[in-house]
Amino acid sequence: MTMSPPPVDAVLERMTRLHPKLIDLSLDRVRRLLADLGNPQDKLPPVIHVAGTNGKGSTIATMRAVLEAGGYKVHAYTSPHLVRFTERIRLVGSLIDEDLLIALLEHIEEVNAGRPITFFEITTVAAFLAFARIPADVTLLETGMGGRLDATNVVVKPLVTVLTSISMDHTQFLGDTVAAIAAEKAAIMKPGVPCVSVAQHPDAAAVIDAAATRIGAMMKWQGRNWRMEPAGGAGKYLFTGEHASWTVPRPSLPGRHQIENAGAALAALDQSGIAIPDFALRQGLKNVVWPARAQRLTKGPLAQTLPNAWELWLDGGHNAGGGQVLAHLAADQWADAPLHLVCGMLSTKAAEDFLHPLAHHATSLTTIEIPGSAISYSAAELAMAAANAGFASVRRAASVQQAVAAIVMDYPKTFARVLICGALYLAGEVLKENG
Repeated sequence: MTMSPPPVDAVLERMTRLHPKLIDLSLDRVRRLLADLGNPQDKLPPVIHVAGTNGKGSTIATMRAVLEAGGYKVHAYTSPHLVRFTERIRLVGSLIDEDLLIALLEHIEEVNAGRPITFFEITTVAAFLAFARIPADVTLLETGMGGRLDATNVVVKPLVTVLTSISMDHTQFLGDTVAAIAAEKAAIMKPGVPCVSVAQHPDAAAVIDAAATRIGAMMKWQGRNWRMEPAGGAGKYLFTGEHASWTVPRPSLPGRHQIENAGAALAALDQSGIAIPDFALRQGLKNVVWPARAQRLTKGPLAQTLPNAWELWLDGGHNAGGGQVLAHLAADQWADAPLHLVCGMLSTKAAEDFLHPLAHHATSLTTIEIPGSAISYSAAELAMAAANAGFASVRRAASVQQAVAAIVMDYPKTFARVLICGALYLAGEVLKENG
C-alpha cells in the first residue's frame, strides 16, 4: 500500500530541530549544503535581490505584478508567510505545490545528513532548488534578515540589488544603530551591479555610499538617479529613471510609502535591462496584491460584526518605521473618521517605538495577547507601553474578537475604522479566521 506524503507542516516542523537556534546568522552552513547539492544558486534565472527593514515584500509584489502583466515568467521568494508556508515560494506565478516542497525538503534533509542548519537556511535551499529546476525569466529574492549573513546572500551576480527603507529592527542581531543595520543590509551589493535605494536616513546613506565604493557597486539613489512624482492627472505618477520615463497609475496598495516602494520597483526594472511594455506598467500597478499591508477585510466573522458603515483593516507592521507608515496613512487617508486600534505585538519588538507615531491619530487602542505565541507581550504589558507612547484611551481584551465587539458596543455606530496591527504573526492568525 502506497503511503501518502506527510503533511508539509510536519516536515517543516522536523526542519526546526536541525539547529538549536531559530536564528544563527552565518553563510558557512548554507554554502556547504548548496555545494553538496550542486550549487543551484548559480543556476537561477536572473536575480533581483531585495533587502531593507520595511517595504521589501511590497517592492517585490510590485515588480512581480508588472513583470507578470508583461508576460514574463517569475519566481519569487519572500518571508515570512501569513497562513501557509507555501506563500514564501512562487514558481512561475503560482505557489509551490506542497508535494513538490515536501520532496525537495526531504531530499535536502537526506543530503544534509543531520548536520546543524537553521530552518530559514534549509527552506531557502529548497527555494533555490525549485527555482533552478523550473525555467523562468526572472527571480525575485527577498532577504530574511539583514543581508551580509542572510542565507539568500549567496548569489554571486544578481541583475540588480535593491535597498528599501532601513530603520531600527532586529537590533539583537543586526546592531543597535541605523548605521550598523544599514551596513548589514548594504552587504547584498555586488561588484559592477547597480544597487537601487530609496532615500535613507543620513547615517544609513553614508554607510551605504561607503559600502558601494568599497565593493564597486553602482548606487542608484532616489532623488538623484530616479524619481517617482505626481504627474498632474488624478492618480497619475511620473517615474523618471536613467533608461526610461513612464507615466503610471497610483499603485493599488494604499499609503504614501507605497509610492516610494513602487518607485524602487520600477527603478530596479529600469536598471535590469528587461523590456517593460507600457500596458504591463498600467495593469501591473493597478493589480498589486500584498496581504496584511494596509489590507481592507470585507468578509469573514470580524467584518460581519461591524456596523455597515464601518471599515476593518489589517496591517503587519511592527517596528518604528511601520508605525510611522501607518501614521502617515491615518493622516492622509483616514482622517475623516474615528480610528480604533486593536494591537498585539511580539516581545522582541520595541512596542513604544511602533506605537508612538500612532498615538495622536487613534480614538482608542485595545491591546491583546497574540494567540499561540510564547513571546507575545501580555495585554497588560502592551497597554503600559501604549500609555507610555502617548495613547489617552487604552484598554485590554482577551482576543481580537472581544476587542472588536467592545469597540462596536462602546462607540457611536456612525462611520469609523478598526485597524488590527502590531505583528505579521497576528495578521496571519486573523487571516486564517477572517481573511
